[in-house]
Amino acid sequence: MDPTGPGVNWLDDILADTDLPKAQNRVADVIIRNPQLSSYAEIAEIAAHAQVNNSTVVRTAQTLGFLGWPDLQRELRSRYLTKISTEDTLVQHGEHSNPLTAALTRDIENLRLTLDANTAQDVEATIATLAVAKSILVVGHGSYAAPASVMAHLGSTMGYPISLESRAGVHLVTSTNTLGPGDVMVVINIWRSIGQMIVAAEAAHRAGATIVAISDMRRGRLADIAKHLLVVPSEGIAFFQSVTATTSVVYGLLAGMQAAHPERSRETIRRSQQLWKELGVHLD
Repeated sequence: MDPTGPGVNWLDDILADTDLPKAQNRVADVIIRNPQLSSYAEIAEIAAHAQVNNSTVVRTAQTLGFLGWPDLQRELRSRYLTKISTEDTLVQHGEHSNPLTAALTRDIENLRLTLDANTAQDVEATIATLAVAKSILVVGHGSYAAPASVMAHLGSTMGYPISLESRAGVHLVTSTNTLGPGDVMVVINIWRSIGQMIVAAEAAHRAGATIVAISDMRRGRLADIAKHLLVVPSEGIAFFQSVTATTSVVYGLLAGMQAAHPERSRETIRRSQQLWKELGVHLD
């Protein structure tokens, strides 16, 4: 196989440990040689290029550790978009006569893919880990600091020992260097991997903390150390990624966390509402 194209290294790592039949090997060859095609083509087109049937493409994806072709293609597209320039991303998505309709349509598809990519058991196991955590640190940078902030704010409102770190450098070090057994670090890392965040998560993992990852990639350094991984498609309609699916996943986790400790949540929310009133926080 020709070692070219975005994402080839991670696929090479998988293929090195996987003995594919000849037909499936042709599918893998098409994927590696044609990253843009593989990121957007229908399954029938991939099958035609590899001279196999559709079911062989599906089996190839499953052999490589994915749920099926849509799951593998989502990963391929996520990695493809990280490798092209911001300007090229604009060209890739093209112009939209109705940007609002395009954005909503894209997010509806992202939400559908999120449902397909995560099982109820995945989510329940993640909630169970968060519910018994000694402390929770939520880390998110850039646009993804937004869902991270939502999680930390509402989790704290429910009485959880949860905090946000959306900064890098010394702030990230200070926030993570006390994490250990019983603590949970929730890492929201979408699109391009942020080096400092990944290194901090690896350090926390070595210290015994549990890592919960919310990411648009099923493979990689973050996935390798995560006890729980929730996959969130993030493709947008312009040069930026969408936070909609990630935010929805966060809301789902928060609802489960509230249900895990209903009395504590109600009491903490009740005290918060009283203090809002005393401080005159809301005008109405």
